[in-house]
Amino acid sequence: MDRRSFLLSTSTLALSQLLFSCSGNNQAQLKVRLLKGSIPGQVVNQFQKGLQQQVQLKFAPVEQIRDLFQQLQNWQQKSKATDQEIWSRFIPFRQSQKVDEADLVTLGDYWLKAAIEQKLIQPLDEVQKNQLKQWSVLDEKWKRLVTRNDQGNLDAQGKVWAAPYRWGSTVIVYNRDRFRDLGWTPKDWRDLWRDGLRDRISLLNQPREVIGLVLKKLGKSYNTENLDQVPDLEKELQTLNQQVKFYSSNNYLEPLIIGDTWLAVGWSSDVLPILGRYPQFAAVIPQSGTAIWADLWVRPTGVAQDTLSSQWIDFCWQPDIARQISLLTKSNSPISTNIVPSDIQKPLRSLLQSDVYDGLRLREVFDKSEFLLPLSPAAAKQYESLFTKIKA
Repeated sequence: MDRRSFLLSTSTLALSQLLFSCSGNNQAQLKVRLLKGSIPGQVVNQFQKGLQQQVQLKFAPVEQIRDLFQQLQNWQQKSKATDQEIWSRFIPFRQSQKVDEADLVTLGDYWLKAAIEQKLIQPLDEVQKNQLKQWSVLDEKWKRLVTRNDQGNLDAQGKVWAAPYRWGSTVIVYNRDRFRDLGWTPKDWRDLWRDGLRDRISLLNQPREVIGLVLKKLGKSYNTENLDQVPDLEKELQTLNQQVKFYSSNNYLEPLIIGDTWLAVGWSSDVLPILGRYPQFAAVIPQSGTAIWADLWVRPTGVAQDTLSSQWIDFCWQPDIARQISLLTKSNSPISTNIVPSDIQKPLRSLLQSDVYDGLRLREVFDKSEFLLPLSPAAAKQYESLFTKIKA
């Protein structure tokens, strides 16, 4: 997926920023490569202050999940190259090339299967060793998401490969002024087919997202394997395509801002930051359920498990810290927090999980929503082919 941060808050780590403790060559280190905007700088500072020892922290933000995945691939390739050139250590004066890997890396749940299959990451053994105190407070839905076999597929008997630290969903964002003239507001996926929206919608350029929302409208799962068995699917897609002005995974909000479109479907990580800046916009989680994404901590293959990285994972799950991550990065937490309505900007309340505000409805929608789980190669090809056909 090409999910990215859009109009990031200044409270989060800047791309070029590195956080260090006092320098010292012999100090313990924690090296983290993370998605830009997914962890507030003040949370890292709090973690450092709570440590019992002097530690050098290196947190390097990266623009997109895709870039982080490619870094995992590059580290693995360099590691293999190093193993194949053992003979070179006997060459006089030759410097060994160190692979500068991170102890932990942000990865999106959509990329988890590929990372496991390609052996880019290793299981979090500290879960089996009961070294993560907060693991038990996670909802079973999160535990199932990251418990997989060696092929990267969900498996209750598998290993734990990642630690979720924040999540969001695919949402509908629309221009209030335009819909006031229409006399109604979007509530669910079926509204995308209503009169008055021809050439007024922008959708993500992702077959799983677009076909998935149509499947949801038809009462099916985002993870349906055989599309041929879904009556009227292609017909519904063709009708929806007539409503769409264009497809984009990167530039779907800009046309909404300048008025070229009236409604967009996008990721909450992109949508939430603009709601406070543009009061004419509102957003809603479709009532029949939607797609959920999660940011996860993973450990690259070949990196030794250490106490510091385990402490950081556990730290992100502490209720007060999870609350800060949610509020400052405009996302939801995989654990329960004490967020109340007054903590959240009014335009954002319908999209952010709160233990008080509309909590039952949000929980019900969450239960109806789904992660985009791995499909068989044949099914994935079917999604791609149908999506290409519809757009043509």
